Amino acid sequence: MNILEEAKQNLEEIIKDRRELHKIPELQLNLPKTVDYVKKRLEEMGIKYKLLVNGNAIIAQIGEKEGKCLAIRADMDALPIEEETNLPFASNHKGCMHACGHDGHTAMALAAAKILKNREKELKGIVKIFFQPGEEIPGGAEPMIKEGCMENPHVDRVIGLHEGGIFGNYEKGTIGYKKGPLMASMDAFILKVEGKGGHGARPKEFIDPIQIISEINMGLEKIISREIDPCESSLISICQIHGGTCQNIIPDQVWEEGTVRNLNEEVQDFVEERMKEITENLAKAYRGKGYLDYKRYYPALINDEEFTEFAKETAVDLLGPEKVIEIEKPTMGGEDFAFYLKKAKGTFLALNNLRPAEDGKKYPHHSSKFDIEEDTLYIGAGVLGEIAYRYLNKEKSK
Repeated sequence: MNILEEAKQNLEEIIKDRRELHKIPELQLNLPKTVDYVKKRLEEMGIKYKLLVNGNAIIAQIGEKEGKCLAIRADMDALPIEEETNLPFASNHKGCMHACGHDGHTAMALAAAKILKNREKELKGIVKIFFQPGEEIPGGAEPMIKEGCMENPHVDRVIGLHEGGIFGNYEKGTIGYKKGPLMASMDAFILKVEGKGGHGARPKEFIDPIQIISEINMGLEKIISREIDPCESSLISICQIHGGTCQNIIPDQVWEEGTVRNLNEEVQDFVEERMKEITENLAKAYRGKGYLDYKRYYPALINDEEFTEFAKETAVDLLGPEKVIEIEKPTMGGEDFAFYLKKAKGTFLALNNLRPAEDGKKYPHHSSKFDIEEDTLYIGAGVLGEIAYRYLNKEKSK
């Protein structure tokens, strides 16, 4: 029996794991119930593990022989969303929901772990499985790396998979891949302008921060439209703005918050520098003061071309060429799997399985009605398991 067939035979168990996890969504870096569930399942399989990030991250390890090491990553955290799916296994935690598919990621990784454990004596190396908290912010990959998840033994290759439909509306049950840039860096900023408030009927006596921040925002748009190569992908989105208390009072200050996304690190550096210059200098030109607080969260996710080709070939062997699709364009969404790719070559794949809701519509990730086609979960488990097995055991996977 091959790995995909074994995964399919375990589909009922994979679905059970997904549903149990779906009931107990937890946020950020505090996942006690989720971690307890995963630990229990690993113990049932006889798989050794250790905990990181204050007990909220798990590294499972499979393999008895020295050699290459491949890591499979599964994120476990949920989102602060009130679920509206009416599923019989909907969230038991008010205000929290697995609205991004991480319950499925964890269930598929558990299935891959079971299959690989059954073949442990055949493995010519080590498989680590990272059960990670906090992908949705503040990010669990970076603290796991700082605590040594990529060492002892050193991880040579790393692979992850995202279910749903974040890369496009592809056919159910297909695996998507893309060489090179796949997801953007994720930065955030708070921009503040200080002026001098007073009566709205006497603007010349005061310094209007609303007018200044409006000029700054026009300048920020020109970074994208006039200062970056049109062939590069970059965006600045202002997502909230606050200032003022009344229709006839000029406020003392205004602030806004937004996000910046890039696929190229050099462009990322340039955008940050120009945003700071425009904020400070335009505010000064209008007699105000401008401040930019800019934070980098996740780098761009860049798949290794050679290993992505290996993963694609493996998926084609398992599923046939018609079920393996090249993702047409990167997305400007972010993913902290990118941190692992800074430390080891690897690839991030897609399992396309977005499920229509009761009204027949497909609701995207981070929606209160998001759901996935559970009968496809064995595909992700089988592909992850097969890639790990082949990488450790076959010469062509170097």
